[in-house]
Amino acid sequence: MLKRNSIEFKVWARHALFTDPLTRIGGEKCSYHIPTYEALKGIAKSIYWKPTFIWVIDEVRVMKRIRTQTKGIKVPKFGGGSNDLSIYTFLSDVEYQVRAHFEWNEHRPELADDRNEAKHHIVAKRMLERGGRQDIFLGTRDCQGYVEPCVFGSGVSPYDGEGELAFGLMFHGFDYPDEIGEDKLYARFTRPTMIDGKIQFERPQDCTVRKFVRDMGKKTFSKDRNLLDVETEEARLEV
Repeated sequence: MLKRNSIEFKVWARHALFTDPLTRIGGEKCSYHIPTYEALKGIAKSIYWKPTFIWVIDEVRVMKRIRTQTKGIKVPKFGGGSNDLSIYTFLSDVEYQVRAHFEWNEHRPELADDRNEAKHHIVAKRMLERGGRQDIFLGTRDCQGYVEPCVFGSGVSPYDGEGELAFGLMFHGFDYPDEIGEDKLYARFTRPTMIDGKIQFERPQDCTVRKFVRDMGKKTFSKDRNLLDVETEEARLEV
């Protein structure tokens, strides 16, 4: 459902590599067939983000056939010495439509004065029109992508009318300390289902499979030190 602070965008790239970060350290890597919630959240944050709010990915629509491509990648050998040759299986020629909205980070009460929904939404849409504030990557820095505004559901997907397709247990995302109010990092997992090319994601708090990763503290932000308030952000856009 479209919310008043939603953004809708198209993201595309020559390659993508969506993996479980808990198991992808070293060795060979093989992409999931669909983007993870965390990867899409990272793209939304690259468009525009402040610690004042949290991006929530509502749904994604697959706009091109799922295809894979295998490449031999030279990676540093553990323990030194010459590089190893590892086989990476990427997604090839990808394009997605994404709908997302933001919600206030209630675990950041010190930033309550920065909760101006209309102005954050204006800045987010302006940054989207400019292709994002930071570089866009699809799962890894090796897979650079591009974004632009779109109308979610427009155009034709090769999976329109194709019915239901389940993908089993997949990595969903991370629970970071500043988003859950604990000095711990957790990984979440989900069982997504694509229906006619669309995947509606579980909300993070609804994921029942979680794994403790490590203890982790949250970063501190202050308007006087390392945070620009949204009023200043919006004013600079008009310059």
